[in-house]
Amino acid sequence: MGRLRALTATLMVAAAALTGTSCGGDSAQAPAAAAPPSVYWAIGDGGTTGEAAREVAALVARDRPDGILYLGDVYEQGTPEEFEENFADVYGDLVGMMWPTPGNHEWPSREVGYDRFWEWVRGTRLPYYYAREAGGWQLLSVNSEDAGNGEQLAWLREQAAAGGDCRLMFMHRPRFTAGLHEDEQDEVAGLWDAVRGSAALVVSAHDHNLQRFEPVDGTVQYVSGAGGDERYEVDEEDPRLAFGEDDAFGALRIELRPGRADLTFVAADGTPLDRSTVTCGRD
Repeated sequence: MGRLRALTATLMVAAAALTGTSCGGDSAQAPAAAAPPSVYWAIGDGGTTGEAAREVAALVARDRPDGILYLGDVYEQGTPEEFEENFADVYGDLVGMMWPTPGNHEWPSREVGYDRFWEWVRGTRLPYYYAREAGGWQLLSVNSEDAGNGEQLAWLREQAAAGGDCRLMFMHRPRFTAGLHEDEQDEVAGLWDAVRGSAALVVSAHDHNLQRFEPVDGTVQYVSGAGGDERYEVDEEDPRLAFGEDDAFGALRIELRPGRADLTFVAADGTPLDRSTVTCGRD
């Protein structure tokens, strides 16, 4: 874990600054209307040593975001060596501002890879599902690799029942996809149903492309899985799809403000590919 030792001091400082706080421009002195948004990026399937993953990481680093939602997968099996070489070496200091969710590639070996890595970064073991606040939104990280876990589902339903829909749920596997993993959609139906209508946004990866779906009962799903691994074709004729891109590597940039999220799929070279806005309200 040589690379991790070199990064430890920087990561721990960054983690301490983020943990338990709202990110972005929240300020007691500034008027709410003047406060800048909290800027987050959602990246999936980028745990690889390839040049594309490094380009996506460089794109995000230039933006100096408040946080990053890492949507899972460190290739091929999420071993400690792969977390060091394919992940920490690619993202560098960005790791300290990441909030992850487990992917299918690291889940089977989580005890030696995922768990130890994030404990190293955070200084404490990171739970497989958790909540935090940013920019007037609640962010819910849930574990799609254990989608039938009754305790997780009960926790998620409790979070969703708290009122309003200013929530963003993120997980590795998407509820809907017009890509390679279309036959897996039902595996996470319970997680989707728990927040449908009470989370304005659901963000996933797993399919190696970029997708935005039409709203379903007030919930909009995005797939941001073009972080660096080989890309998968999108069926652009899928009637559920509002936007699909399978030629570019990239990630999803999210600006969070109370009552509003502005989202942009951005290619690794900085080209905006799709812009959208989702609004929400609190009871």
